[in-house]
Amino acid sequence: MRVIFRLVLFAFLVLDTQLAWAQPLADSTQVNRKRLNTFIIGSSAAYGVTLVGLNELWYKGNGRQDFRFFNDNYEWKQVDKIGHFYASFYLSYTAARILRWADVPTRKANFAAALTGFLLLVPVEVFDGFSPAYGASAGDLIADAAGPALYLGQTLAWGEIRISPKFSFHRTSYAPLRPNILGSDLSSEILKDYNGQTYWLSVDMDKFIPAFPKWLNLAVGYGANGMVSADDGQNRDLGYKPIRQYYLALDFDLTAIRTRSKAVKTLIYIANMVRLPAPAIEFSPHSTRFYAFYF
Repeated sequence: MRVIFRLVLFAFLVLDTQLAWAQPLADSTQVNRKRLNTFIIGSSAAYGVTLVGLNELWYKGNGRQDFRFFNDNYEWKQVDKIGHFYASFYLSYTAARILRWADVPTRKANFAAALTGFLLLVPVEVFDGFSPAYGASAGDLIADAAGPALYLGQTLAWGEIRISPKFSFHRTSYAPLRPNILGSDLSSEILKDYNGQTYWLSVDMDKFIPAFPKWLNLAVGYGANGMVSADDGQNRDLGYKPIRQYYLALDFDLTAIRTRSKAVKTLIYIANMVRLPAPAIEFSPHSTRFYAFYF
């Protein structure tokens, strides 16, 4: 779903992260206008080009309709909604780091970044609303707002991020059954095969329990399985049994690695968005399973 747009957003995320680490963060009351203008002008231009390209490549051939909403909240066991939540959280987080790099005061940077994380994804729903093939999704908009809310709420409560969304993926036997829907190779399956996606909330335990190892977190996860179609009824008609899966797991906090290298810090920031293989317990309707290494 809108793979091109998500890939471009990820590219922006990587570039913005590199910019965020380019200089030490600061809480100066004197905003660095040069840095701030560079960020605003550059990112706005790039984002505008991306939206034009998205419209030309994805929506233009589908025609136009009067704006409408479409209720897709029942689809894919809501795994796609959690993907929206994940993306908007990290768009907010990255925007905040860049604004602080421009010496925007922390509180203002966090509020502006949370709003930015939400607004960056709203145009996709607008495009969907005018497209006969889709329709805007209220569920998507709620998820787009929930990610920035988690970011902002933590900065207001604790002055830092203690609970981080993370992502992991494993290939499944379902994608070859419907490659046009679930992906035809590894890169497309990561984006489209919801059976293999797991989303996590990783809790930085040492921030709550000082004796806890700084490099070790506890994580809760959510995923689903048994889906070749978005609709549960269609899956059952085809002989599949769609289920929800819940996880309790260990996780590694890569930010515990100390380095002076800006390049390494950038890699740590990006890698820490992913939950690395580690022990996990899966809870599903009919079984409980232990994995020595689950990804």
